[in-house]
Formats: sequence, C-alpha cells, structure tokens
Amino acid sequence: MIQAIAFYLFAAMVILSGALTITSRNPVHSVLWLIMAFFNAAGLMLLVGAEFIAMLLVIVYVGAVAVLFLFVVMMLDVDFATMRAGFVRYAAIGLAFAVALACEIFIAIGAWGAGGLQLDQRIAPTPEKMSNIQAIGHLLYSRYLYVFEGAGLVLLVAMIGAIVLTHRQRGGVKGQKISRQVARRPQDATRNMQPPVGQGVEL
Repeated sequence: MIQAIAFYLFAAMVILSGALTITSRNPVHSVLWLIMAFFNAAGLMLLVGAEFIAMLLVIVYVGAVAVLFLFVVMMLDVDFATMRAGFVRYAAIGLAFAVALACEIFIAIGAWGAGGLQLDQRIAPTPEKMSNIQAIGHLLYSRYLYVFEGAGLVLLVAMIGAIVLTHRQRGGVKGQKISRQVARRPQDATRNMQPPVGQGVEL
C-alpha cells in the first residue's frame, strides 16, 4: 500500500514539475522546477529497484547539470523580450518535436504492455541476490575493465587539454602570479576607510 502511495505521489510531482518547467515565464523558476522533477524521478527509480540510476539523477543531474543551468541563467543578461518574439518562428519545429515525443511515448507504452524482451539477462546475466550497484560494479571492474579505464583516460586527456588551453599565453590577458599573491601582506590587501555620513567610498 505504501509503495502505491509513494508511486502516485512521485509520478504526480514529476508530471506537475515538468509542466511547470515548460510553462514558467521566469527561467530561474523553470530550472528550480526541473530540479524538483529530477528529485521525484529519483524517487521513482528507487521504487523500481534502480538505486544506481537514482543516485546518478541526484548527483549528476541535480548536483551538476541543473545547478550549472541555474548559475548560467542567473548570471547571463538574457533579453527575454527577444526570446518571446522568436517563439512564433520556431513554433512549428517545437510542435513537430512534441508530436514525435508523444508518438514515442505511446509506442513505448504499447511495447511495455506486450511484454518485455528480458535483454538484461541476455547481455549481462547477474545473480538474483546481487543488488543493482554490486552488479554494475562487478561488470565495470571485470568484463568491461579496459573500456572503463579507456573512458577515464579520455576524460583525463580532456581535462589536461582544457587546462593547457586556459593557461596558454594570450595578448592582453594578465597571468596569475601565485608567488606575489602568497607574499602579499594583509595591510597591502585591505584599507580601512571612515567615510562621512551621506557620502560613498572612493575606490
């Protein structure tokens, strides 16, 4: 009984949050509703026994992607009047995508009602008493060890490349001098001011 109540609660909140993400006029509110949808989707994943996907939703999507969206929306000076003016121009494309997604949802529901293919046991059979996270860890560090290490190597190379591109010599850009920052005294970094009432501080 408690599982059914939790399922309907999480499912209703996901649908409501998704609808408010699309219909909210304020982009910051849209991102917050998107975070709410991710949390409730993680609850649904816990109910079906996919705790690893639930943790990915919370850690990766909420902790990184959605927060990045929130900072970008809050820090950029977006002209929302121009964005609303271009809504009619792309309305046909958006409607086509919406129809395609709706067709995919109906096809997925029909395929689910016809019965699953049980591909999980064909591709990567796991013992019945092993949890989801244990099964994924066992496969990553045994059968797919070299692929997993290769993915980590690609990410390491990408990180080194980003650091090298950031620290390259460019004209008109001041470089960071760590030795000067470390040797700076507190009295050189701050200055006590006593401005009179009604006047600002001169920088």
